[in-house]
Formats: sequence, structure tokens, C-alpha cells
Amino acid sequence: MARGDLVAALAMSEPGAGSDVRAIRTRARREGDTYIVNGQKTFITHGHTADLICLAVKTDTGEDAGVRGFSLLVIEAGETPGFKRGRRLDKVGLKAQDTAELFFEDARVPVANLLGGVEGRGFYQLMEQLAKERINIAMQALALSEAALAETVAYVKQREVFGKRLIDFQNTRIVLAEAKTAMAVTRSFVEVCIDRLIAGTLDGETAAMAKWWATEKQCEVIDNCVQLHGGYGYMLDYPIARMWSDGRIQKIWGGSNEVMKELIARTL
Repeated sequence: MARGDLVAALAMSEPGAGSDVRAIRTRARREGDTYIVNGQKTFITHGHTADLICLAVKTDTGEDAGVRGFSLLVIEAGETPGFKRGRRLDKVGLKAQDTAELFFEDARVPVANLLGGVEGRGFYQLMEQLAKERINIAMQALALSEAALAETVAYVKQREVFGKRLIDFQNTRIVLAEAKTAMAVTRSFVEVCIDRLIAGTLDGETAAMAKWWATEKQCEVIDNCVQLHGGYGYMLDYPIARMWSDGRIQKIWGGSNEVMKELIARTL
């Protein structure tokens, strides 16, 4: 993977289970030294190109199993009978990145491919990494917002409306001043979170705050930048339009922002 010889994917989401990981229905039943896997995944990043797929499954379907019923299996795509890839999904943005459906029909996976070697640890393995994932999303949101702001400042300085530059209108200056302030506040918060992540002290609540805040501000800032570009902002020939369409997913993946607020509210 480090050399780029293998592409990896994480397969959690299903048609009826997205941010709520506990609702997944893909099952793995053990028979000797093999797991028999049945189920479906959707919205899987790199699903069409991945060589290795980390698959979230239920290994214990008992009513009392709860989160202890989840495990992670490493699927070797080219060596797994019963596994097939579905269609490439047509997304609003991120056109260069394949996103696909995955299907498992009596797929046979060696028991040795159980991540961690012990059943029932999958939910906890996922949760251990979610804070890091959410900070990564916050970092992406911050970088995209700052890039959009820089792109827009350059545009309004050369675009003329009613005989003067767009930057010289008070409304333009106010919108950009608000965006610059929002980005400064967001950067301060995200950098503190990065320091805590490195130190091993970042908690899930703070990571959820960072993910929610940074992506909300990203969408708000970029939408205002599109508006300042006028009709050109809606054309994919312009970087700001691609930022807008590519960035919208940030409020959804890694746990939707509504779920982030719920996680934060539970600590009140």
C-alpha cells in the first residue's frame, strides 16, 4: 500500500446504514477455517479499484450481542469467491474518485483475515480511529475553504461590474471579511485539535466539534465565493465550481454533521 501497488477501501456503509454503524446487516458466519459472508455495501470509496477491503460485518447476530457482535474482515478482492463489485456511482462531485456498491453472496473469506484475530472487536476498532478521521476531514475543509477564499479574492480584484472592480463594492468586502475571520477562527481550533491528536489526548466530542464546525464553515464560505463569481461560479471550468461540488460531501461522510451534534449533545 505504501508503494502504491495496492489500493485499500473501508466498507461500512450500507443502503440502510450510514452514520449509524450499528445498523449494518452484512453477516459473516464461520464454517471451520472460513467465514461465509452475505450482504451489500454502498457508497464505498475506491470500491471499484480496491485490492484490499476492510469490511464491517456482524459475526454475532444474537439479540444481546450489541456492539460486541461486530468484526472487521480484510477482503482480498481478487481471491474471494462470491464477492463482486457493483456499478460505479454517479456523484455530484469528486468525479476522479470511484465510489461503488459491493455485493457478497456466500463469499468465502479465510478466518485468518479477521482483523485483530478476535471476533467482536470491530466496533471498537472503528471507534478508535474515528476521531483521527474526523480531524482529517476538518483539515481538508479548512484547506479547501482557504483555497476558495484566495481564489475569490483574486477574481474580485480583476472582475469589473458597473465600471468598477467587484472588490470595491462594500458587500463584497463584508462577505470576504466574514470569510477570512471564520477561517482564522477555524484554523486556531483545528490546530489545537491536531496538537491533541499528536499528544494522544483528543477525545471524540472535540473531534466531532471540529468536523462539524469546519465543514459547515467550508460550505458556507465556498457558497458565498460561488455567489461572488456570478454565473462563472456555476461553470465547472472555474476552480470555485469544482470546490463547491467536491466539498459538499464533507458534511456527510465521516458521520453526518447531524450525528456530530448528537454526539456532542450526549456529553452535556
